[in-house]
Amino acid sequence: MKKILFISLVALFLTSFAVTLPVNATSNEVGNKVGMSKATGYLNVLWFDADASIQKAAKQGGITKISTVDLKQTNMLGIIQTYECIVTGN
Repeated sequence: MKKILFISLVALFLTSFAVTLPVNATSNEVGNKVGMSKATGYLNVLWFDADASIQKAAKQGGITKISTVDLKQTNMLGIIQTYECIVTGN
C-alpha cells in the first residue's frame, strides 16, 4: 500500500510543469527594459485573480516600443495554474 501511494505521489509531481513560449516579435530593437504581468487560477474552476495582458506588462516595465512577447505557463498538479506575460522593449 505504501509503495502504491509513493508511486502515485511521484506521478503527480511529474505532471507539474513550466513552459515558456514565444508569442510575438516585432522589428523594433530589443531593448533593455522588461515588463511582466501575472495571473493565477485555481482548480480550473476559480479563474484568474489578475491581469496578465501585454498592455499591463509593457506598462509595468515602462515600455513604449515592444520588441518581444513571451508567455510562461506553470501548472502544478492541475490545482494551481499561472500565466505570466513577459514583454521586452524600449
